[in-house]
Amino acid sequence: MVAAAQDFRVGFVNTDRIFREANLAKSAQVKLEQEFSRREKEIQTLASQLKSASEKFEREAPTLAEAQRVIRQRQLVEQDRDFQRKQREFQEDLNLRKNEELQGVLERANRVIKQVAEAEKYDLVIQEAVYINPKHDITDKVLSGLNGAK
Repeated sequence: MVAAAQDFRVGFVNTDRIFREANLAKSAQVKLEQEFSRREKEIQTLASQLKSASEKFEREAPTLAEAQRVIRQRQLVEQDRDFQRKQREFQEDLNLRKNEELQGVLERANRVIKQVAEAEKYDLVIQEAVYINPKHDITDKVLSGLNGAK
């Protein structure tokens, strides 16, 4: 029984490191930044316009007629609602695309993990653990395999 336990090999892969350090993950991040940068700038512009309009309203509100103040306030509420909607849609789209890209990285990483496990005769490879002895960490080997394979 002791001999069987000694032959049992366990490896650990830090998925967070894979997502941070793998070339594939880095290129996915650059791709996402390029894909979403224009929309992000539009959201920032809308936020700036909303802030300016709000500040202008605050300054001018005391001197406006009641009807004008109500109209401007309604416009601000609509502008804020539009901004909130666009910001939410942007975040949802970004999260969806990020998950798609990370899924591709994870699929490639899992293939490399399997190759490392088979080549080095690991019986079990885990990706989540509360504690792991560093001697069982094979993340560097997986990163090497991922970064070496194009």
